[in-house]
Amino acid sequence: MPISPKTGLLENARQQPSPNADERPDVDDISLVVIHSISLPPGEYECDHGQPWIERFFCNELPAHAHPYFAEICQMEVSAHLLIKRDGSVVQFVPFHRRAWHAGRSSYEGRENCNDYAIGIELEGTDDSAFEDSQYDSLASIILQLEADYPHIQRGRITGHSDIAPGRKTDPGTLFDWQKLDRLILEMSDTNAS
Repeated sequence: MPISPKTGLLENARQQPSPNADERPDVDDISLVVIHSISLPPGEYECDHGQPWIERFFCNELPAHAHPYFAEICQMEVSAHLLIKRDGSVVQFVPFHRRAWHAGRSSYEGRENCNDYAIGIELEGTDDSAFEDSQYDSLASIILQLEADYPHIQRGRITGHSDIAPGRKTDPGTLFDWQKLDRLILEMSDTNAS
């Protein structure tokens, strides 16, 4: 999945620009990938109801009347760089060189404000359900491309939202398979090298 160096866009992703982004303090300091999970309404997926609620949420278009939970969150201004849906398809909301508002109060290895230097990737899912193989495939492929294009992102600088905001966030949850992701990245890396 190539990334355009001029636009910071993943070329195979569907683009859905979010207003919930701004300039990074230092565009050369992109050095972390944060994995999140989200489902809207909670525990439901787009394939269940046919509505792109997550996309509408990240674009400040979530209708408060459509679900009781939406009334609680519709005024929030949040986004991520990417969303990987249950079928593995990818939507991009924010170019990688811009700061998406995904991490909130956060710290990684003693450094605060992860939004400044991280790329946020949302997986459509919940803390207590398994993710799809197609999502892991897409995520591994994207991470390999990010590592190639952003040299400060190296293996080991991929973490969960729960790790940068402990006690406040729990995603991507205990069923996210970090070993599977690592294995896929290694397999894809080996394939690309041969």
